[in-house]
Amino acid sequence: MSRPAFEKQLDMPCCADRQRETLAVLGSKGQGMVTKREPGKVERIAADIRDKIERRVLAPGSRLPGVPQLQKQHDIAYQTAREVYGLLEDEGLVFSRRGKGTFVSLVIGKMMSDRTRRYLPALREAGGAVGAFEAEMRAMGLEPKDAIVTIGRDVPPKKVADIFEMHHRAKTLKRERIMPVGIPGDAEALEVVQVATSWFPPDVVDACPVLAEYETGTGGSKSRMAEAGFRQVRLREEIEVRSPSKEETEALGIPAEQAVLEITHKGLTAEGRIVEICLHVLPRSKWKLAYEWVIDSPETG
Repeated sequence: MSRPAFEKQLDMPCCADRQRETLAVLGSKGQGMVTKREPGKVERIAADIRDKIERRVLAPGSRLPGVPQLQKQHDIAYQTAREVYGLLEDEGLVFSRRGKGTFVSLVIGKMMSDRTRRYLPALREAGGAVGAFEAEMRAMGLEPKDAIVTIGRDVPPKKVADIFEMHHRAKTLKRERIMPVGIPGDAEALEVVQVATSWFPPDVVDACPVLAEYETGTGGSKSRMAEAGFRQVRLREEIEVRSPSKEETEALGIPAEQAVLEITHKGLTAEGRIVEICLHVLPRSKWKLAYEWVIDSPETG
């Protein structure tokens, strides 16, 4: 997301400052690589690419020139080319895939997640969907791709262990998913839009062993838990904006400077017990969250 214009004006260096910052000599004895800072060119080139993306001249999922190619095309410094893509990544218009390059985002603008309704059984099981994420993506016209799933017993984060009242060194089941989506009919277009890690109390795992399997079936883990006697009737979510970890920046294809949303999602039974905690990590440039609830009952005449 770009900063307001008035901030950009305040950040612009004066002529003398700009001249001092133009050349940074690296290395010793006056020798080494020269790095140029060209802020005006960054904005101009980024604006040109942004315009092509918005007009669909550059289609969603299409690969952009590599940084060396962009540098050569526009006769700019290598660092300037990196800053161009960094600016567009921060706006959610492009994303990177390690070892593969930079691509136009599959969704221009932000995806809306209806946190109030997405977990309702009728929605999370719609069309045989395996959980809320798959159903949500299909409703947006995107195609969920095979997630990178890591399943095993591990020590949960302290906040999870405290909620489950577990010993700080005790292990329980962890389901971590790196969740990509694509465009129907385009096998090459692929973008990771979420990393989600679910934790379950040990006794719930023992009673519902399918949680440890790759495929949990229609409706996902919540439907299987309901069948095992751990039906979730109420949800609670806490949202935090934070910096991503190195692993998260690589998985999501975002710059390290871009904040992420971390949703701590808790599933409660009718007795008020928390039987699932899922930590959703979302790039803040790609998502907005919607909530709706009743605060009063309409008067009846």
